[in-house]
Amino acid sequence: MSPLLLLLALALPLALATPGSASETQEDDVRCLRGVKSGLKDPDGRLSSWTFGNTSAGAVCDFSGITCWNPQESRVLGLSLAGFGLQGTVPSALKYCRSTNILDLSKNALEGPIPPALCDWLPFLVILDLSGNRFSGPLPSELANCRYLNSLKLSHNNFSGQIPASLSRLERLKSLDLSENRLDGQIPPQLSATFPKESFSGNPGLCGRPVSSHCGRD
Repeated sequence: MSPLLLLLALALPLALATPGSASETQEDDVRCLRGVKSGLKDPDGRLSSWTFGNTSAGAVCDFSGITCWNPQESRVLGLSLAGFGLQGTVPSALKYCRSTNILDLSKNALEGPIPPALCDWLPFLVILDLSGNRFSGPLPSELANCRYLNSLKLSHNNFSGQIPASLSRLERLKSLDLSENRLDGQIPPQLSATFPKESFSGNPGLCGRPVSSHCGRD
């Protein structure tokens, strides 16, 4: 991860958060990581360092792929599990890692849809990278609820359907990659005006700028 992206993550105004309110899941990062490990297949043993016998504060910060806000407390800043060979679907236990800014599950063998509730589970995400997997189904319009997103990478999967117009509401988004999927329909105008052709390439069913001059026959 580049220093710039990490600084963007650290700049997130978490003071706005109110974990533990009646409408939210109580934050419990150890429970989160237990659930992530048990919910995914790990044929290469890349999560073998995730052992939970040590209950001291900050113990999870030594886990492979885990970055903490403070090494003295078990509060997860980022899960960077790219290329771990993981299999399965996005674990619902992520909802207990509520303060997480970075979720990188790229270059694994994960499948299924993006859970519509993902941005309710992780409302402070700055970086979301699910590229290079086997995810499928439509892109949930609820991704717009990740309102702090700076980077969204969903390339090289099997996503289908139209690009939700709601993604145009992601005012902080600086990097978008939806290439090499099965998306179709017109690219939302605000996204087409902001991001280059490469963000949408490899989706033969997409139309409109920047991939073509128009949609339809006229």
